[in-house]
Amino acid sequence: MAAFRDVDLAILGDPSRQAIFELLARRPCSVGELADRLPITRQAVSQHLRVLRDGGLVVATAEGTRRIYRINPDGVAAIQAYFQRIWDDALTAFQKAADTADTDPEQEQQR
Repeated sequence: MAAFRDVDLAILGDPSRQAIFELLARRPCSVGELADRLPITRQAVSQHLRVLRDGGLVVATAEGTRRIYRINPDGVAAIQAYFQRIWDDALTAFQKAADTADTDPEQEQQR
């Protein structure tokens, strides 16, 4: 499951898949509802949903004869954690560079 590993961000690299993900972020939908809102076939929607589901970004529940897809909160949390790690690493690197610049004797002489 996506909560226990990094999410493959390439999953959202496909414009149709990204559009499906964004529609599901607004509200849960069936394959038919998604196909009605997008310029792709139901079969294509189903294929994209399979990739999103396998990647841990969406989940499906049965409601009668339909499957309703929604965003997987664990998958979104994994994406958020990934970007938070990158942000934290960048801030740490920036702080180290700033600290080094403040104590670098060569730079003190140039001032």
